[in-house]
Amino acid sequence: MIRKAFTAPLALAAALVTLPALACDGFEIHDGYARASHAMAQSGAAFMVIHNHGTEDCHITGARSDVAQRVELHTHIEDDQGVMRMGEIEGGFQLPVDGEIILARGGDHVMFLGLTRPLAQGDLVEVTFVFADGTEATVEVPVDNERQPADHGHSHGHSHSHSHSHSGGHSHSHD
Repeated sequence: MIRKAFTAPLALAAALVTLPALACDGFEIHDGYARASHAMAQSGAAFMVIHNHGTEDCHITGARSDVAQRVELHTHIEDDQGVMRMGEIEGGFQLPVDGEIILARGGDHVMFLGLTRPLAQGDLVEVTFVFADGTEATVEVPVDNERQPADHGHSHGHSHSHSHSHSGGHSHSHD
C-alpha cells in the first residue's frame, strides 16, 4: 500500500516535466533595458526588441515583475488635443513567426506602476511575459537610467497589431 501512495505523485511529477515549458518556443529579446525617470519615481519602464524565431505565432497578453505592484503593456497615443498619453494595450501584443516587436521610448513599452524599490543603475530587473495559453517566459534586463533613446536612422515596421482602446490616460514620464 505504501508503494502505491508514492507511485501516483511520482507519475504526476513525470507528466509535468514532459509538458512543454513554453508555447512560444522562439521567444527571444535583444537590447533590453529598464529605467525610471529619477530615484524616487513611482513608475518605470522596460524597452527591448522581442523576436519570435519559433514555428508558431505568439500572443503576449501581459507581464509582471517583482519591482512593481502592477505591470502593463503600454503604448503612447495622441489625444484629441495633440497631447501624447500612455495607456495600456488591451489584448497585448501579437508576435508572428519571424516577427519582432520593438518596445522603445515614445512607443510600445513595458510599464512598471507602483515601484516596490528604486530602479538603481546597474541592477537587473526580471520581467515575466505571459502568453495567451498561460505559459510564461522570464527575462532579465539591466537598469540603465542614463541611456538615451537610440536613433536608428530608419523606421521600424511593427509586425504586430493591437487595439488602441486604452483604460485611463496615464501621463507618467520616463524620459
